[in-house]
Formats: sequence, C-alpha cells, structure tokens
Amino acid sequence: MDSMVRAASLRGLPRLVDALGGDGAGLLARFRVPAPALDSDEAVIPSPAAAQVLETAAAELDCPDLGLRLAGQQNATVLGPLALAIENSPTFGAALDTANRFLFVHSPALTVSQIPDPSGRPGVVGLLYRGTEAEPLPPQVVDLGLGLFHRIIVLLHGGPYGLRSVHLPHAPLAPVSSYTAFFGADVRFGRPDAVLRVPGGLATTPVPGGNQVLRDIAVDYITSHFPAPGRSVADRVRLLLTQALGTSPVEVAAIARLLRTHPRTLQRRLAAEHTTFESILDEVRRDTAARLITQTDLPLTQVTAMVALAEQSALSRAARRWFGVSPRELRATAAGRTR
Repeated sequence: MDSMVRAASLRGLPRLVDALGGDGAGLLARFRVPAPALDSDEAVIPSPAAAQVLETAAAELDCPDLGLRLAGQQNATVLGPLALAIENSPTFGAALDTANRFLFVHSPALTVSQIPDPSGRPGVVGLLYRGTEAEPLPPQVVDLGLGLFHRIIVLLHGGPYGLRSVHLPHAPLAPVSSYTAFFGADVRFGRPDAVLRVPGGLATTPVPGGNQVLRDIAVDYITSHFPAPGRSVADRVRLLLTQALGTSPVEVAAIARLLRTHPRTLQRRLAAEHTTFESILDEVRRDTAARLITQTDLPLTQVTAMVALAEQSALSRAARRWFGVSPRELRATAAGRTR
C-alpha cells in the first residue's frame, strides 16, 4: 500500500502551473488529486501521486526548478497542526525535535533529524531530510522538501541563519545558480543525503515569539489525534523527553500525562520493552549534554540547566559516569580534535 502525504504539500502548485502557461487544475485531475484538498489541513493523497504531479509538471513545462519555486511560495502552514507546535517551540533545537517526532502526521515517508556535519567541520551540524529506504524521494520532491525546510528556518529566524552549504543527492535539475540563489549558500550535488549544514549553536537559539502555552496545546492535540504508527513506547518517551528537556518537567508523571496514560502503566509498558523511564532519561541527558558540550560554547551552568540537572556538580558527576572525564575535559578534547 502506498504511503500518504498531506495534500497541502502541493498547496500553491495549480497557481504556479497556470503562471507558467500550463493547466493547474487539469494537471491535478489527471492524477486524481482533488483540487479543494490542497486547501485542507486534513486531506491526504498517495505520496506517489504527489511526486508524479511534481515531476510531470516540471517536465511538461520545461521548468526544472519547479520544486524550488513551489517551496519559495510555501511556509509552515502546509504542515497543518504541526506548524503551530513548530512555530511556538522555545528553541530551534526543540522545533527540530518536534518536527522529527511528528512529521509522520504530514507523511510517514519523511524524516528530519540532526546529524554530525557530513564535512566534519567543527561547530557545524547537519539537518537531514530524507524518505524511507522503501520509498526514496524523487528529485523534485527533494528540492521541494529541503527548500521548504530551509524556508521555514529562515521565516522562524527572521532572516539568514548562517547556512554553510547544502547537500543534495541528485545532479542539478536546473542551473546551479538557481539553487545558490534560492538557498543563499553553496550547493553540492551527488551527495549521499539531502542536508542543510548549519551552525551548531542554531539548536540553542530561541525561536522569536514562541509561546509555550500554544505549543503545549498543539502537541496535546497532535498526540491525542495522531498516534505514531509502529513506534515503541520507549521511542515515544525518548522523543518526549528530548523535546521537554530543559524547558518542561521531565518527571514520569508529566510524560505519562502527555501519553494519556497512568505513570504506573507507562512504567509497566517500558518494562515490557526491557527498559525504564530513568534509563531513557539518562540516555537523553547524556546525548544532549554531549552535543552541547562538544558542539557549542555555552557556559556549563547553562548546559546544566538545559539537561534538567539542578547543579553543575551533578553535571560533572554525570559526565564522569557517561564519558569518563569532566565536562571541561570533554570540551577541551573535542576542541583539540577539530583543530
């Protein structure tokens, strides 16, 4: 069975096709995509149909940068209820975690995540955009998706955010200048994945105008209306803790409430998966601390708060248990490796 994607992912395409001399409504009809669905936050269509519409339009209109053009006309609202949660996140890192956790609401075939810099440069991380192994993304879909990913960050940031370069897995579909003009940075083709290379400190940068109350409402709505398909309880707890760390309570009762279950029931379900709430929290703290210590220059007092520990001495003890060295030694070692 084909995976689905929100019809809103094609929002603005008929108008763009018409402007290029084509027939936008007729194009949608050929692939049985109802035109009114594009204005809905709920309607979904088969992912292959959405991809075929894009690829066909680009070929027939001789418009190889169609995906980029459409991305330039869209914003986060095409993500439906997920947009509200992303736009009201406290930091860009939290916004990315929210997108990673809930992007299945837009399409189960898509993922976004933070990865080490593919080029191995200090102070730089990669923001990865990809499909599944079973359903790789066609080139126009990659251009649209990564272009929209970039555009959402620009809109949230209020302008350029320090993009270092862009990696794309396909050859240029249009003149390279079209890509560099859109992204405002160097674009490299034929790479393993679609990646935005960004400053490591972007994750801790506050999202201007973020409203925690609105974000909580959006997250509660999504979790109650869109259960994650095939995701283990441990994975759901891990994502919730990653999202909450440093900004919201990380007690088992708070996480159980988000999952709409009783704390004891949550603990039993985790035990059935051979883990515990405490061990998952420790893993999330460890991974977050490692990233903040080695990839940012944040004061250790701030790192302590962002991993939800009460005192810097607690961070020091935890770092020795996790890494065998103090936080300062870990940072110095990482800095030495990148020189």
